[in-house]
Amino acid sequence: MPRQPASPPTTRAAAAGLTSATLLLALASLSIYLPEAAAQPPGAAVLPAAGAASTPFETAVVRFRHTAAGQSDAIDDAVRRFDALLAQDPADPVLRAYAGAAQAMRATTTLLPWRKLGHAEDGLAQIDKALAMLGSGTPASGHRGVPSALETRFVAANTFLAVPSFMNRGERGRRLLEEILTSPQFETSPLDFRAAVWLRAGTLAVHDKREADARRWFDKVVASDAPQAASARSALKGL
Repeated sequence: MPRQPASPPTTRAAAAGLTSATLLLALASLSIYLPEAAAQPPGAAVLPAAGAASTPFETAVVRFRHTAAGQSDAIDDAVRRFDALLAQDPADPVLRAYAGAAQAMRATTTLLPWRKLGHAEDGLAQIDKALAMLGSGTPASGHRGVPSALETRFVAANTFLAVPSFMNRGERGRRLLEEILTSPQFETSPLDFRAAVWLRAGTLAVHDKREADARRWFDKVVASDAPQAASARSALKGL
């Protein structure tokens, strides 16, 4: 019987770090921020409730939520939906970023190291392309009134911050998050989006052991009374 060629030692070791838990964290962080009753992990954006989706884009996001249970069929469905949306509008960097993030999630559906790494790298390449598309021609307002440039960066930042360190994306993820927070467009963005970004900045500060910064970001979420306020209160109790 033909045998699968062994992957190089460095590839095997690297792919071993690409765990399902790590990428599921990325999923929770980058999903859409619409009200939902179900509890989300600290730093997660608020997702559409089941049955609440009213557009193909929101339906794809709902399928994104289902992947948090580790359902490989939901991951594949999310990939298909975002790919279909992208095929209709290939110039939309937001759709390309989400398509890439969904593709990266496929790394959680296989035990084969070389396939894990392949899915992750393919997804990250899509996100890189989405970022490269940003420029003066990017529509100011994208989906749900969120500036396309900011949402594309937010998807990228969350994914880059969540993938393992050997993929060398963490610092770029930090820079992208800072670009969002300091953008003139940010202060006029929808509250749910701003709260999701503040919450992510807070969880990053916790990770980096910057307690004062974490408290500042979580306090902003609580004061905003956005849907993420409960998650921020819970995070504050853990400091």
